[in-house]
Amino acid sequence: MIRIFKTEEGAVHQTDEITPGCWIALTDPTATEILEIADRYQIDPDDLRAPLDEEERSRIETEDNYTLILVDIPTIEERNGKDWYETIPMGIVTTDEAIITVCLEDTALLGAFMDGRVRDFHSYMKTRFILQVLYKNAQQYLQYLRIIDKKSGVIEKKLHQSTKNRELIELLELEKSLVYFTTSLRANEVVLEKLLKNEKIKKYPEDTELLEDVIIENKQAIEMANIYSGILSGTMDAFASVISNNLNIVMKFLAAVTIVMSIPTMVSSFYGMNVNEAGMPFASSPYGFLIIFLFAVALSLVVAVIFHRKDFL
Repeated sequence: MIRIFKTEEGAVHQTDEITPGCWIALTDPTATEILEIADRYQIDPDDLRAPLDEEERSRIETEDNYTLILVDIPTIEERNGKDWYETIPMGIVTTDEAIITVCLEDTALLGAFMDGRVRDFHSYMKTRFILQVLYKNAQQYLQYLRIIDKKSGVIEKKLHQSTKNRELIELLELEKSLVYFTTSLRANEVVLEKLLKNEKIKKYPEDTELLEDVIIENKQAIEMANIYSGILSGTMDAFASVISNNLNIVMKFLAAVTIVMSIPTMVSSFYGMNVNEAGMPFASSPYGFLIIFLFAVALSLVVAVIFHRKDFL
């Protein structure tokens, strides 16, 4: 899908015509759309296809008439009714006439620019647009990292009483998301370092502060991802032991209950044997059944008290 945006009179408008200073957003483009844009701006089609590969690495490639910036952005994937976090590549191609973004799916990152929710965004200011996208990307990572931290806290509370693996599997999914985030953020950091040295992309004095903010936000996101990943890894190890201990407690309780409940059965089994009536105590007493019943109950209570003092019950 091809969408064209242009800033006019301080507002972002979607247009149908490609003009100088516009922003061309390619979302999961077809082969025909890729070739159309590639022919118009003399871009290698493989560079436009690169962001559509989920395994593509972050990098900067400079050609004679365009520059490709490839970064990883965070996204949400819904599985089994729950939101999980991963990263996908996004490409930014700058030419003399326009700026082009290529992504496999619609993202909240670019949606903020399309809806005009980003302050001081102008489609014709290519360098600032790149920095604004990278800054917004780092903020998106930080936002998702905070959500992951809150979700892990909720799961930890459930684990205190859990004897199942469901919560541990959820923590494992969150840890995988943090690994994806950490890897992608480090790759993006390399791109930012190369961006500072790239002479094809013009640097303006008014964008210096924004570039510094981008680097700071990205470093902060890396530190947060590392911290949360370490905490989550330690939490998983601790609660794996907790779940195993909870299971042992349940099994110990059930074993104690089984022993206590088996005592009346044993007494009645022994007393109910088919032997000579003369050798059976209380066989001729009208209170024989009650006496044996009370004896079995008393014996069970004694064993239950002993188990309770041993913390088995």
